[in-house]
Amino acid sequence: MNIATPITPTPDRIAAEKALETLRAWASNADATEIATLDPAVAQMLQGGNAYPLLERAYPADFEIEPEYKASLPDLQNGPSSLIKGAKQQIQHVGISNFRLPVRFETRDSGPLTLETSVTGTVSLEADKKGINMSRIMRSFYKHAESTFSFKVIEAALDDYISDLESFDARIQMRFSFPMKISSLRSGLEGYQYYDVALELVEHAGVRQQIIHLDYVYSSTCPCSLELSEHARATRNQLATPHSQRSVARVSVLLDADANVLWFEDLIEACRRAVPTETQVMVKREDEQAFAELNAANPIFVEDAARLFCEQLLADARISDFRVIASHQESLHSHDAVSVLTEGPTFAQASIDPKLFNTLFHVG
Repeated sequence: MNIATPITPTPDRIAAEKALETLRAWASNADATEIATLDPAVAQMLQGGNAYPLLERAYPADFEIEPEYKASLPDLQNGPSSLIKGAKQQIQHVGISNFRLPVRFETRDSGPLTLETSVTGTVSLEADKKGINMSRIMRSFYKHAESTFSFKVIEAALDDYISDLESFDARIQMRFSFPMKISSLRSGLEGYQYYDVALELVEHAGVRQQIIHLDYVYSSTCPCSLELSEHARATRNQLATPHSQRSVARVSVLLDADANVLWFEDLIEACRRAVPTETQVMVKREDEQAFAELNAANPIFVEDAARLFCEQLLADARISDFRVIASHQESLHSHDAVSVLTEGPTFAQASIDPKLFNTLFHVG
């Protein structure tokens, strides 16, 4: 049986005039925001202009903004909920990432230190709000840019943009590379080790949390490989070397709200006590030999590393919940050995970001 496909008739002039009449009747009761959501050419006609006006192409360098003109500028992000696209759902985080500026930080040992810092700032967005003004986060942060930063200053910046954006939850994260002068093992040379650090202030349901993230880079010698190498020497007089590799631990700690300050240097030294085989900066022959001896005295599997870091963090009353992620980037295998250890509810989660372990690489 053949089914005829209906043919849509080509509109004639009369149909077009009726459609235009209907469109103008609708526009007479619609506001400017609704009209602006139409095709720009149609919207221009409805607002009394030409469909394709001749526009000035030269940049008006001497144009000055008057208050009336500024008030007339469209602001679709703060438009009515009718402009929302997709589901009208609350968004937990919306804002800016990798907003960079020089920031002065307090340190334990060397006074204030100015470091290039990458800032991520987000707020929650209620289900019936179209969007936020992203630049307000930057403007709020710049009010405090000349301060020497601590968590108290970060809280003040958070207060400002929660107020400016009329939001109930918010987050600030500040990432930077923190330098610390380190002595070599035996030669007496000194050099700067750089640590990837992030400060995070989170407000959720009226509760604020202060979090520090630190990447600690160390050498891990495989205990099994060490024993097998020694067995070859002892039983067959065969020279053998155990395998070791550059390894990274990402330590994240929630600060106790009532405790004294936890300095960056304090957290770094806790990691060094846990795993003393930190990679070296300045090295002469005697230092290289000392590092080989240090590795032989501290062979660790990735499970050992996680528990050794855990032991130090549990011993510090300034630290509440924490998480340790360790990655031993194997020189024996073509894959890595990894472990994750959490304490408390803050960092406990069933799902892991598929790219999480890919970020645990020290690139110098």
